[in-house]
Amino acid sequence: MRELRVERRYCIAMLNRREFGRTGLAAFAAFATGRSVHGGSRSAEGLALHVDGSASLLGERGEPDKRPSKPMRGAFMILTTPFTASGEVDWEDLAREAAFVDGCGAHGIVWPQGSSGVANLTKAERMRGMEVLAAAARGRAATLVLGVQGRDTAEMLEYAERAEALAPDAMIAMPPSGAHALDEYREYFRALARATARPIVVQTSGGARDLAPTVDLIVELASQFPHVAYVKEESQPLVERMKAELTHRPPLKGVFGASLGSGWLYEMRLGLDGVITGMAMYPDLMARIWTLHEQGDADAVRDAYGKFLLMRNLSQQVPGVDLYLLKKRGVFKTTAFRTGGAAAWKVDSIELSPGAIAEVEYRFAALKPYLKVTS
Repeated sequence: MRELRVERRYCIAMLNRREFGRTGLAAFAAFATGRSVHGGSRSAEGLALHVDGSASLLGERGEPDKRPSKPMRGAFMILTTPFTASGEVDWEDLAREAAFVDGCGAHGIVWPQGSSGVANLTKAERMRGMEVLAAAARGRAATLVLGVQGRDTAEMLEYAERAEALAPDAMIAMPPSGAHALDEYREYFRALARATARPIVVQTSGGARDLAPTVDLIVELASQFPHVAYVKEESQPLVERMKAELTHRPPLKGVFGASLGSGWLYEMRLGLDGVITGMAMYPDLMARIWTLHEQGDADAVRDAYGKFLLMRNLSQQVPGVDLYLLKKRGVFKTTAFRTGGAAAWKVDSIELSPGAIAEVEYRFAALKPYLKVTS
C-alpha cells in the first residue's frame, strides 16, 4: 500500500513539472579535467549552428566575454534537481549531474525548468543552483543554459540579472505565468532581451493557462532582437507550429523539440535543431541519437530511438524510473523528490518493487550499445 501511495504522489509531482554503477566519481573527475568519461578531450567543432555575438557579451568582471562560441544545436538535457533524504537540494549531486551530462557527450546543460521541478524550488535555491552550475560548467564543452522565468517581468529580471553575472552561454525562459494577454508576453521577453546579449530560448509552455505565445510573436521577437532567436516548442498544434517556425530561418536560428523526447524522431526528420528536455538519466543515449542523425544513419537512429521509447513507456507504468536510473548510474545518492510547491514542499522517495526493478533492468540492457557509461 505504501508503494502505491508513493507512486501516486510521484505521478502528481511529475505532472506538475510539465515535462515529464558507481561511475559518478569517474564522470565527476572527467568533468573537472575537461575530458570525457572514456578519455580524450571533447570538442564542439564541426557543429553547424553556433551562438552569435559571443565577443560582445559581458563576463563576470564586466569586460567583453572572449570565450569561444558554444553550439546551440543537439541534445540539451534539462537537469533533474537532486534532493537529500530530508528534502534539501543536494548541491554536490547537482554538480555531479552536470558532470555526467557533459561527460556523456550531451550538447547542453539546462536548469531549472519544468523537468527540474522548478515549482518546488525557492528563490534562494534557484539563485544558488545557478551559481553551482556556473562553476561546474566553466570550461566545459556543453552549452550552459540557465532558466530565468518568473511570474512576471520584475521577478524574471531578478533571475536574469543573477544569471547574467554568472556568464552562462545562454538563457531560457517560460512565459510569465501571471500574464493575461500576449502583450504581456511581448513586454516580458523584450525586457529579457534588453537585459542580456546572450542567446535566449523562448519556451512556449509554462506561461498563463491556455495562452501560448503565437508563432508570429516568436518571429517578431527574433526580428527585433537577433539573440532572441531560439524556441523550445511544445504547444499545440505542435507539428504545425514547428513547421511554421522552420520557414522563418532567419530570423529564427534554432527550433527545438521537448516533451520528454516523445516526438523527437519525427522532429529530427522535419529538420529541427535538437531537443531540450528532461532526460538527464540518458544523456549519452540522446547524444548518440543526435550524432547518428547528423551522420545520416536513419536506420540506426530509428533503432536507438525505439530503445529509448521502451524506457519512456515504462516510466508511464512504473513511476520513479527516472530517479531510480539517476541513482543506479551513480549520479544521485537518493531517489527523493519534492511535492507541494516551493512554499510548503514535502519530501518523499521512490522504492521500486523487485518486479519493477527487473523490468527496468531488462529494458535498460537494450540501451547499452548506445551508452558511454553502461552501468
